[in-house]
Amino acid sequence: MTSRTILHQTDITNAPLIPAGQRKGRGAGDPQLRVMPIDTGSSGRIGLWECAPGGWPVIDRIDTEVCYTLSGRATLTDQDSGWAVEVAQGDLVILSVGWTCRWDVISPVTNIYVIF
Repeated sequence: MTSRTILHQTDITNAPLIPAGQRKGRGAGDPQLRVMPIDTGSSGRIGLWECAPGGWPVIDRIDTEVCYTLSGRATLTDQDSGWAVEVAQGDLVILSVGWTCRWDVISPVTNIYVIF
């Protein structure tokens, strides 16, 4: 039998996010994390992620991440080109394998993420 996971908007809004400490590699601020992994029985990782203001580098990503921003604002800056983009509520971000960038959370960000 195929399993399905359905989260309604109220499930997401009222999700019990678990404190996960400070973001590894922190370079600025105090980016405290809260998460709610969603077990789907798949090999990928899926869940909700929340981060307080702060910044950190992501060096040579080892996986691909897709995230949909539910709230907050952050700037992502490409290390090689210096190109920067602000992401906010309603934005979809795809972070590819091998990309090196910097995250700077401006106001607390909540994302739905899929990592594979």
